[in-house]
Amino acid sequence: MEYRLFQEQLEDQTLGRFATRSANSKGRERQEEACDIRTDFQRDRDRIIHCKAFRRMKHKTQVFISPEGDHYRTRLTHTLEVAQIARSIARALRLNEDLTEAIALGHDLGHTPFGHAGERKLDELCKDRGGFSHNEQSLRVVDRLEKDGAGLNLTWEVRDGILHHRTSGTPATLEGKIVQLSDKIAYTNHDIDDAIRAGMLRAEDIPLEFVSVIGNTSSKRINAMIRDTICHSEGICDIRMSEQMREALQGLRAFMFRNVYHSEIALREHKKAEKIVEDLFAYYMTHPSEMEGEFLRLMEEGESVEKTVTDYIACMTDRFAVARFQKLFIPEAWSVV
Repeated sequence: MEYRLFQEQLEDQTLGRFATRSANSKGRERQEEACDIRTDFQRDRDRIIHCKAFRRMKHKTQVFISPEGDHYRTRLTHTLEVAQIARSIARALRLNEDLTEAIALGHDLGHTPFGHAGERKLDELCKDRGGFSHNEQSLRVVDRLEKDGAGLNLTWEVRDGILHHRTSGTPATLEGKIVQLSDKIAYTNHDIDDAIRAGMLRAEDIPLEFVSVIGNTSSKRINAMIRDTICHSEGICDIRMSEQMREALQGLRAFMFRNVYHSEIALREHKKAEKIVEDLFAYYMTHPSEMEGEFLRLMEEGESVEKTVTDYIACMTDRFAVARFQKLFIPEAWSVV
């Protein structure tokens, strides 16, 4: 018996009424033979984990740019925390855990170096060409940039979840909605943790009105939000929090914007990061032939210089961008013999 068919039968027997079943997927853009071991969503998860963009996230900023310490979150550890939270919710609600995990692992593949500072600058630089957003770039990564231009050929459901994971999006599946909410739960809580570690916040700075609702430690807050989501989504065809918990989460996010994301310290570092992105973008717009071969191939295949340079910058890790900036714009030491 094919193991994939057995797992699809198991999904039918164990998943809830509103779960997305892998056997009912809308499929891939390019038809291909199904795996005899894994379901389509499991296969998508594995393709994402093994792709280059996934590995690059370990050297991309989450919030703190170039932190001196081993325990600050990166874009990769953020992604893993989102996947853990999302899987917990999906399992409890009897939704498709494999689909949820695949979306979570792929949702930030297109993020720029230097976190949202890099994204804002690229969006500004591309404003006359439709702008830039990391969710659209994540979809472009899996559709076009990976595997030497062939893309990962993921299922429609995973691609939809990746594209619509931001607050402004509307995922078509409940599994996608879980990832959308889990992203907020993860970054709000781990950014508080990192801000305390960096000395930007003290635990007692968090307003008591939120602490009384969700607790005074990261684990308590995450557990409270997961529990609340499960309890208020169970038995209905939507993913939601209670009004009290939703207001607490929104309040925490607003608190973090005031005290961390938009703090004087953060903005000072963001300006440096934006300068790097801006100068690299301008340089490669006038010297496109100096990009790596895979990006030159994009232009040979008809992609515009602007789009290819955007891809190139977005794919960079923080340290690659800094090294390239230093090589191009910082004079090297030399001595006269």
